[in-house]
Parts: sequence; C-alpha cells; structure tokens
Amino acid sequence: MEKIKMTTPLVEMDGDEMTRILWKMIKEELILPYVDLKTEYYDLGLAYRNETDDQVTMDSAQAAKKYGVAVKCATITPNAARMTEYNLKEMWKSPNGTIRAALDGTVFRAPIIVKGIEPCVKNWEKPITLARHAYGDVYKNTEIKVPGAGKAELVFTGEDGTEIRETIHTFSGPGILQGIHNTDRSIESFAKSCFNYALDTKQDLWFATKDTISKKYDHNFKDIFQEIFDAEYKERFDQAGIEYFYTLIDDAVARVMKAKGGFIWACKNYDGDVMSDMVSSAFGSLAMMTSVLVSPDGVYEYEAAHGTVQRHYYKHLKGEETSTNSVATIYAWTGALRKRGELDGIEELAAFADRLEKATVQTIESGKMTKDLALITSLKDVTVLNSEEFIKAIRETFEDIA
Repeated sequence: MEKIKMTTPLVEMDGDEMTRILWKMIKEELILPYVDLKTEYYDLGLAYRNETDDQVTMDSAQAAKKYGVAVKCATITPNAARMTEYNLKEMWKSPNGTIRAALDGTVFRAPIIVKGIEPCVKNWEKPITLARHAYGDVYKNTEIKVPGAGKAELVFTGEDGTEIRETIHTFSGPGILQGIHNTDRSIESFAKSCFNYALDTKQDLWFATKDTISKKYDHNFKDIFQEIFDAEYKERFDQAGIEYFYTLIDDAVARVMKAKGGFIWACKNYDGDVMSDMVSSAFGSLAMMTSVLVSPDGVYEYEAAHGTVQRHYYKHLKGEETSTNSVATIYAWTGALRKRGELDGIEELAAFADRLEKATVQTIESGKMTKDLALITSLKDVTVLNSEEFIKAIRETFEDIA
C-alpha cells in the first residue's frame, strides 16, 4: 500500500530507558511502513537534557505550541540516585512538569478497555477519566533542607512594595521546607477545560480537593470552579443532562470505589498523578491508559502515563528477554496521528490511527499479550509474548484487518 502522506509535522519527544527501546520498535514496525512520517524530533533522554542544561525540554514545548500536536515518550525525572548514574550537572525538574507549565493545559487520562482484563473493582462498568491540572504544585516547587534551628517564613512582596509575611514554622532542629504555588489564570483554564470536556463527552464531572485543611490554597480552586460553572456552564450542563459537583478528595475516593464509572474526576496536579495510577492499575495496568495534555488554545500533547520501566531496561542491557507492555505508548502515537489527521483534514491518517488501536485490542483479546496482562487476564490459554513479539503480533493483526 502507498504510504499515507502528512502535511504538518508532529513534535516527537523521545525518552528514556525501556520506553525509548519500545518507541523505536513501534515506529519501525507499526508506523513507518504505512505513514510517510513527518516529525520535528527532540531528544528528551536524560543524558541530552543534561548536556543542553534542559534547554531541549523548553524547546520541545515551544515546538508543540508552533505545530499544535506532539507525542512524547516516557522520561526520567531524576532523584539522588540518578544524579550519580548519569553524572548530572543538577537534579533537573520533571520534563512533564516543564512542558505542562509551558502549555498550561489539563491532562485527561482514561483506561483502555479490553475484554478479558476486568477491573479489580467489580462494580466499575465504564471508564473513569482523570482530569489532572497540569501546572504548579510540587512540580514547580522550591525546596530547602533546613540545617538546624531557626524560623521559616512565607513572604510575598508586591510590585508596590507591600509585604505579606506569615511564619511557617519555628524549627528547633533540622528539617525540610517546600514552597508551592499556582495562579488564578491557570486554575481558570483548568476549570474551563474540564467543563468543556464534560460537555463534549456527555459525562458528569466531579472535582475534589481538601479545602477543609487548605483553607486558602485548595479553597481557591473550589471557588474558581464554582464561579465559572455558575456563570458560564450551569445551563449548558442542565441542557446536556449532566452534573457537576465538588466534594472533598477523601469523600471522592470513597465514592469512586462504589461507582459504576462513566464520569470525569478532576484533581489538582499531584492528586491527579496519584489517582490516575490508582485508577489505571485497578482497571488492569498502568500501561493500559491513554493520556493527553490539552492546552486552552488547542495544543495537544499525547504521552504514555507510566514510567520508563527501569527494571526491564536493565534486563535488556544484559541481553535478557523482556515482556514490556507497549500499549500506552502505541496509543500515544495513535492519538497524536489521529489529531494531526483531524486538524489537517487527512482522513486516511485518522483512519490509520483507528485501525492500529483496533489491531492492538484485537491482538490482546485473541490471547496474545505481554506478561503483565497474562498475569491478570480472565482469558484461557494465552500466549505470553516478549516486547518485540507483541509489537510484531499487532502488525500481523493490523494487516489482517480489512
């Protein structure tokens, strides 16, 4: 078949460790044989981020703004151990956090539903979509390791010189400090993205924080959501027959466990990070979840929601066989290609993405899967494939689909 032509590049953000290996396999086996792929490539592997003083991450975010659609591989957010392993100049911040801050969007994550992979929570009948605020909180924090006794203060100095000062804590010995922030503008964008997505998908929207404890920070989120909803969205929600409500996050967790699914659960940045992993794992696997960052001005960045699969990478380096689930990374590519096709009016590209997703699901449902899925599937007599075999099996299924 003739390769599908593209007119506008995707922004391609390569990553780290085992997901970087899968990234190359997916391109070679599932995309390049069928698509005349155009990308603007950025290497977000930790070694190159360190070499460029993380400038490559900021450049990739600007490219995403320019072209409108990006696809990102999983990347390492370094800790102390990575400082030594990669001989880093400094402990670079999360590239996801940097990109999300630049785009000021909302991350929407939903499980990929496959027959034979039943949720651990038996009453979950429909997907639960996590809407995660993608700016601020611990991902843009400032931290201090307190050396000894002393007073820690939170100080804001206005442009006019006005000062607001609050004592955080009086230390009697060593400790730690963390400063986090957010902006009303970003919270407003988050709220509108969630309300619009709920209307687009005809799903109820839940929003949860801990405003009873965080009476200013979290309460500000709650107030902004409610003000925007009442002023701009209440009538539209009523007409669509869907509901918006706010609840405390501990109450939301209890409700989620008893719900049937089919709704959007909006969370602050860190809460959404944790809860999306919980929901995806309970639905089957961290590698079975879609993730897209949507900015207020219509930029889309598709990614795998899981990490770089470090343990499998070390096995791969030793020449040992791995059985790593590549589904979320495949869906990052299909999501980006579909959106590029939609924006550029290339129906064949969008149809290709649909077909590749269908082939991925059919391969698993036929009993061919990676080890992580074989351990939890209700299907009988399944075939466990290694990382490369699974991707090649998807290609075979893809070519069998009319």
